[in-house]
Amino acid sequence: MKTIKSLKARFAICVNNSEYPASLELHKIYRVIPDEDARKDGDLRIVDESGEDYLYPTDYFLLIDIPRGTAQSLNKSFARAKRQIGALRRSSTARL
Repeated sequence: MKTIKSLKARFAICVNNSEYPASLELHKIYRVIPDEDARKDGDLRIVDESGEDYLYPTDYFLLIDIPRGTAQSLNKSFARAKRQIGALRRSSTARL
């Protein structure tokens, strides 16, 4: 497996979700949040299906390099999804 050498945002494909099937989809691209302490411990900080970032074992993912334009499009898409999840949570809380 590749290791993160810099702290820039990266992307990774899930290659093992055996212990986290509800949080990770196999073969899906996830955003990796730079976290040097996590890297030193053998983990990656991943924005998972909940829309939040959590630590997962590095060997559950294959880090990928993607073209800059693709990365920008993915970042915009992830930001849009996070806003939508936040809005859904706020609306469900307001109903209680």
